[in-house]
Amino acid sequence: MDTVTPALSPTDLMQAFASARTPLLVDVRRAEAFAADPTLMAGATWRDPFKVAEWEKYLPRHRPVAVYCVHGHEISRNACSALRAAGVDARFLDGGIEAWRALGGPTLRKSTQPVVPSASGAPTIWVTRERPKIDRIACPWLIRRFIDPFAQFEFAPPAQVLARATALGGTPYDVPGVTFTHRGDRCSFDALVEDYGLADAALARLATIVRGADTDRLDLAPESAGLLAISLGLGDQHRDDHELLERGFVMYDALYAWCRSAVRGTAERHNWKVPA
Repeated sequence: MDTVTPALSPTDLMQAFASARTPLLVDVRRAEAFAADPTLMAGATWRDPFKVAEWEKYLPRHRPVAVYCVHGHEISRNACSALRAAGVDARFLDGGIEAWRALGGPTLRKSTQPVVPSASGAPTIWVTRERPKIDRIACPWLIRRFIDPFAQFEFAPPAQVLARATALGGTPYDVPGVTFTHRGDRCSFDALVEDYGLADAALARLATIVRGADTDRLDLAPESAGLLAISLGLGDQHRDDHELLERGFVMYDALYAWCRSAVRGTAERHNWKVPA
């Protein structure tokens, strides 16, 4: 491994993906290559590889960063070297986005509603009803982990959500009459997965669990009842909505990790036998 431009393998990234350990993903494909591809890696944000000096100051210094190009060649390696010289704990993805696709890693379909990923220094803002329980915690987790790593979330009384979103230039969600809300028997989490083209079997399984807990159809998945109970318990423990989000993200990180294991058929089972 090059000591100047250390690599991150797709397998190692997959192990940490969609958790608090996930590096901040930065797509540094050439503008032409990025424009020609309708998708990017889930949770990634694109930046011009030839203008690193303009955007590196917006990157966190407390969190590792992984950059990727098409195949993991000179574009991402050069960007990685420039970031490391600026004090960023950066690595390049070995094999690039093509290796990620070959591994079956989650991808995100580009969308213009809202503009994602965030522009440098301008995070997307999402607004919903105060006192979140299930869908309104699951959606922020999904947005932060898979759609826009810089996203910010605001809470307001139900009657003020739309006005608050307009004032902040944000996107309202999980309220009637907006794009990302319940659609028939499906919840706002489903709407985000569908509209952003999030292709991931584990995420589809998690969506079913969330739907069952959020719409009182606990028969949809055996895990839905547990999610409902834990979510309500967290709400009783934490009165600050942003603190509740922080705690809830840990819960969804763990649940998504279990879904990945279940999809692979490697989920641990417990079968303690009571002595006769």
